[in-house]
Amino acid sequence: MVNLGNRCRPVARATGWLLLTALPAAAFGQGGTFSKYVVSAQEAHAADVGRDALRAGGNAIDAAVATAFALAVTLPEAGNLGGGGFIVAYLPGSREVVTLDFRETAPGSATPRMYLDPEGKLRPRHRAGAWAAGVPGTVRGLGDAHAKWGKLPWRDLVKPAARLAREGFPLSEELASALNGQLRPRNPDAPTGTPGRPAFQNRLVDFPESVAAYGKPDGQPWKGGERLVQADLAATLDRIAANGADEFYTGRTADLIAGYMFENGGSVTHKDLADYGAKERSPVHTTFRGCDVYGIGPASSGGIVLCQMLNILERYDLKADGPKSPRTLHRVTEAMRRAYYTRSTRIGDPDFVDVPFAELASKATADELAKSIDDSRATPSAELAPFPIMATEPDHTTHFSVVDGDGGAVAMTYTLEDSYGAKAVVKGAGFLLNNEMGDFNLRPGRTDDAGSIGTYPNQIAPGKRMLSSQCPTLVLKDGKVRLVTGSPGGRTIPNTTLWVVLNVLEFGLEPQAAVDAPRTHHQWFPDVLVLEGRDWPVETLKALSDMGHKWRIADRQGDANSVVVDLADGRLFGAPDARRATVKASGD
Repeated sequence: MVNLGNRCRPVARATGWLLLTALPAAAFGQGGTFSKYVVSAQEAHAADVGRDALRAGGNAIDAAVATAFALAVTLPEAGNLGGGGFIVAYLPGSREVVTLDFRETAPGSATPRMYLDPEGKLRPRHRAGAWAAGVPGTVRGLGDAHAKWGKLPWRDLVKPAARLAREGFPLSEELASALNGQLRPRNPDAPTGTPGRPAFQNRLVDFPESVAAYGKPDGQPWKGGERLVQADLAATLDRIAANGADEFYTGRTADLIAGYMFENGGSVTHKDLADYGAKERSPVHTTFRGCDVYGIGPASSGGIVLCQMLNILERYDLKADGPKSPRTLHRVTEAMRRAYYTRSTRIGDPDFVDVPFAELASKATADELAKSIDDSRATPSAELAPFPIMATEPDHTTHFSVVDGDGGAVAMTYTLEDSYGAKAVVKGAGFLLNNEMGDFNLRPGRTDDAGSIGTYPNQIAPGKRMLSSQCPTLVLKDGKVRLVTGSPGGRTIPNTTLWVVLNVLEFGLEPQAAVDAPRTHHQWFPDVLVLEGRDWPVETLKALSDMGHKWRIADRQGDANSVVVDLADGRLFGAPDARRATVKASGD
């Protein structure tokens, strides 16, 4: 918790707004300014729920809680009760930046090699089913956030989600198509693959409870506009609304989770659920171009990685060369490479590993890292490691950003890990389990050039939080909110967030242009620079190759739904990211 003292003043005293952003591809580049408040989310009904919380006099925390519960109904691929995440918030009353860690934890029976066979290979389908799940943190995190900082009654924030589940909501074309893909019957003659390398990805169709929860009652494919009703999920939300977050961890819902785990080879027990707790932690902090940047600390790597990259890049005049110049791209890549090396070797759950996060996010550490950057040559990633890198053997989240009428702000990212998590719905409870155990380093001691990391800080231990890349971020200028951002996207998340921050603070782009601009990604290993989009000039690609960069093109990176504030006049810009569809801006 950071007290910002008398420097903090509300961003907008008379008006409030909430941004949970993204707009459909057809509306690419269309943001907006608002006089009272706005909710913009990856799903329209959830956006309306958050807007209604603000209409009722709630603050940013209330709106975030209400929207998060609604997304658990209307965005099943990522919104969740069975997952976990992080909040970074600015509290205008106390003038503090606070963070809440509600990341999932390993069950009490977990061991470092639990997902390996006797030969050290990953067991088949280790990312699906009850066995893949950690202890969920979302409900406890939302409950603690509300208890600490919310205003409206808890019941009023959960009931709209229960109503959506009970009465149903019309499916978008995108969600109908996604569910049909998950529920399509398998070809019984299709190969099943070899141990450790299944020939297909698990889908909802592989789990009877998931088919019951998300399948159309007549067994036919879904069509856009048809209503999805989730009676079991509605009952679970009703219990949570009536009895608080404890119901999920010690009540009827806990019985359903533990029973499903016992019957399906999972590891989460009644005791694991009862023992789970969210943790308020100190934010990670640095400065960049005269602004204060606040991020989430371990068990997420996102805040440290972002701050370390910004600290390295602050020594360069990137604006002089422009965001797409070869020299800028080279310098950004080298900063990414070093920060992701730090991620892989120094960061884990701080309750189990000593993580000197203030030191890692410091200017002095960045100075040391920057000494090894050659402005004309790419550094081979293997040169950074003091241990051998082995040869190669033959991810879904959602982020939203909130600012209320008193200048309070929330950046929240939460996830099931893969799209639809473990693909397994808890029988009788109606929600999907996470498959977050796969975010641990599953092969202790094995780090290879394909990106498999086996370093100690993130190896499995009972009760330990798996390392995350989530990066909810607040940027303040003279104590006033300047930018709220973050993204889904697995290990790409800190780099997506970095580009939004650079585009706003370094390159001075307009809010929507800052979000729309192409992004890049490098994560130490694989030693490959990923360039988003297909409009990179041939001369730029050749220059990168001449410096020794190996690169490839990707169609899309991240979904950075952001809020930008013009501090000169207090205007509030919703800067939605159109890289994903099924979205809406809703406000007054």
